[in-house]
Amino acid sequence: MEHGSLSWGGRARFVGLVLEQNLTPRPPDACGGGIRGRGSIASRRRSLLLPLGRQITNRANALRLKFSMQLTFPELVTPPPANTLADPAAYRGLYAFHKYWGKKPAEPMRYLIQQLCPEGGLVVDPFLGSGISALEAIQLKRRVVGIDINPTAVRLTRMLVSPPTATVLDEAFRRVSAVAKEAILESYATAQKKPATHYVWRNGVMEKVWLTNGESRSRVELQPSEQDIALVERFASYQPQRLRAPRFFTNSRINSSPSLTLKDLFTGRALRNIELLLAEIDDLPDAAQEPMRLALTAAVGQMSKMVFAITGRGKTTGASSEKMEVGSWVIGYWRPEQHFEVNVWNCFERRVQKLIKAVAELESAQITAKAGQLPTVCAGDADYAILNDDCLALLPQLPNKSVDLVITDPPHGDRIPYLELSEMWNVILDEEPPFESEIVVSNAKERGKKTPAYNEAMSRFLEIASRKLTDSGFLVLFFNARTEASWKFLEGFNSSADTAGMTYCGCFPLVYSAASVVQDNRDGALRTDYGLVFSRAAAAAHSLADIPGWAFTLPTPKE
Repeated sequence: MEHGSLSWGGRARFVGLVLEQNLTPRPPDACGGGIRGRGSIASRRRSLLLPLGRQITNRANALRLKFSMQLTFPELVTPPPANTLADPAAYRGLYAFHKYWGKKPAEPMRYLIQQLCPEGGLVVDPFLGSGISALEAIQLKRRVVGIDINPTAVRLTRMLVSPPTATVLDEAFRRVSAVAKEAILESYATAQKKPATHYVWRNGVMEKVWLTNGESRSRVELQPSEQDIALVERFASYQPQRLRAPRFFTNSRINSSPSLTLKDLFTGRALRNIELLLAEIDDLPDAAQEPMRLALTAAVGQMSKMVFAITGRGKTTGASSEKMEVGSWVIGYWRPEQHFEVNVWNCFERRVQKLIKAVAELESAQITAKAGQLPTVCAGDADYAILNDDCLALLPQLPNKSVDLVITDPPHGDRIPYLELSEMWNVILDEEPPFESEIVVSNAKERGKKTPAYNEAMSRFLEIASRKLTDSGFLVLFFNARTEASWKFLEGFNSSADTAGMTYCGCFPLVYSAASVVQDNRDGALRTDYGLVFSRAAAAAHSLADIPGWAFTLPTPKE
């Protein structure tokens, strides 16, 4: 355990109203110093993250003890040492189930929550996104409030923190398969009496049909037959009956326009098969409907016309291959000239099986946590609340000085227009998100989402958050921007934090397990994302200096 950690199972203990710690000699802390020296600016900086004791109220003590009795954790994964932040593992299990935009690695979330929030304390993520922060907080026995304006983010997170059993999923998949599988596979029937797995299209013309060769599962590529063409024509005129029309905007960055329709993004056959799945999912028991719908959202991108063909792999190494490989839906609504049409049933089945496997692996250490609303979590009568709303509307409802840690990955200017990119998922979930309330900068002029309004909203968020933090609370902001205006915002944010009574402690680079297509390298962008740490107290808590790449200065755009 790191020195000064409040992690459960460590050497910190409650005595009366003071959380006492075994203070032993230790290396310099996150702001560069030991336990002495608070007179000069330099010594004040060195002491920022070093508590000699943490005063808490009787109420807070009671809430944390109450919370610890509500959760059942057969075994809790030990929070990672700081050096793992420089080499995070790839997403796996439930974290790998869904391709939510801009997912952050679990290791820094886990480490920061463990270091900066006491057991039973309150963690708030106002821009919840993929839900990793919420699940990590619950696993570390902290209460958590997660907020997001995106219905997909909220529904995905609710499943992450309270997943169904593998038995429920198995039975649900069996029921869907019994009714829908045959009808879907019939739409991919070939003259070889086997369903096609993939079709290769170029500019609206089918070029190839792929099958698997018996049990060897090797690929067979054929020219389209009359039967293949007839099936295409049979479904070409299909119009969606269950799915609402998507709402798109004029945004060249993500290849969208108001005229874009589902028929532009999917073949008629794919739309018909997606709606067959939805019809069967709607007939499932309530407990099974939500995970099956979310599995469909996780698979739907690979069912679209946006799956590009990879050719000429290895040219840069001199080992070029002419073999075509299947790409994936990357980002935005780009429809490549050459693309795949992938068998809808196969896409859905793979995603459901992945979910079943992830849930089964968790069941030996299943989390039992009580869901609630914002007031009940704050009162200690519930363990978590995952809320779909504007954070600027909900954050003021938190009691002042009640939050130990705000940890969040807010929209970074115009880098990822989350609601626009999630529209296909929200269509599947039959949700209509409030685009007007999103805090974002969008290239879609008709949305009117400009930088000044974004900066104003983020400053408002900071002002509210500072009032909600305890006297020794922390704000951790994951940040990356590419424009000069965004960097001016960051400088202004730091100044506003100081005005609001929060001190900038430092930052560290956020490392990913693999290159992400949304970690862009355009002019003005950082080489990586950064975690920025602010604190309410001049003498706050916990050593962060051992995080690889920790620095006391604000990050700057790359040269």
